[in-house]
Amino acid sequence: MSDVSLWADVALAVLGGAVRVGTPFLFVSLGECLTEKSGRINLGLEGVLVLSAMAAFGGAYWSGSAWVGVGVGALVGAALALLHGLLCSLPRVNDIATGIALMLLGAGLAFYLGKPLIQPQAPQIPSFEWGAWSDSAQVQAALRINALFPLGVVLAVAMAWAFANTRWGLIVRMAGDSSDAARALGYSVNTVRVLATTVGGAIAGIGGASLSLYYPGSWNEGLSSGQGLIAVALVIFARWRPMACLGAALLFGGAGALGPALQSVGMGWGYHLFNAMPYALTLLILVWTCSPKRALQGAPMELGVSR
Repeated sequence: MSDVSLWADVALAVLGGAVRVGTPFLFVSLGECLTEKSGRINLGLEGVLVLSAMAAFGGAYWSGSAWVGVGVGALVGAALALLHGLLCSLPRVNDIATGIALMLLGAGLAFYLGKPLIQPQAPQIPSFEWGAWSDSAQVQAALRINALFPLGVVLAVAMAWAFANTRWGLIVRMAGDSSDAARALGYSVNTVRVLATTVGGAIAGIGGASLSLYYPGSWNEGLSSGQGLIAVALVIFARWRPMACLGAALLFGGAGALGPALQSVGMGWGYHLFNAMPYALTLLILVWTCSPKRALQGAPMELGVSR
């Protein structure tokens, strides 16, 4: 195999992996983007992701339908996020501490309730075979798209449009930028934030369903590998813009797919090092955004207010 052909195969594998691995990142980051736009941070998304993945797998396994599983994952994600939103609405309750507590709660519940689901196989989310026109197995694999990914793209476009052009989007942004202005216009800031957090949890729950019902397509206790926490950094990197979340999710997905792509063409050296790429990217993003001039650029102003 020539060097050109070898690297073309690697590029195709990374392209396919960017979509495959990036789909959960996309949904979780969009959910957190919506939550933070309203002025609230949800570090409990790791717990939401793990619990939703378990619930989605169980729902698909017992119902026989992957789409029922996706719906169950979204509902469970919304329920845990709703709890976070309600707790954070209480006086003198800190978003960060509550998020960490709910992250542990969600993960603990998932590990306890999901033990009977470790061995069984559940129906999988279908794929769009956009590479069927090609005789190349690499092209077909790269263009085998998770059916949830186009939904995530449409959701990113819809959120970007809604934030810029709708009354609902204006209210959410107002709650995130100036709670006093929102109250002066007669809106309940707590209600807006609870609703945004709940819907954000439902969106993140779809990402959890993608983990357990598509890639890797099974339930186990190490399924998430910190993707919920990485998504918080991803939202900062995307500067709280839904369309930028799409690009960042694909970037992180491509980074996560680099190791398997190299292994698929026989390059086994440095495999575990390349598997650490998403975490290295997260660290670089956190360092880059630590500058006082960059840290809150584009951020909802209420995120910088101590509550």
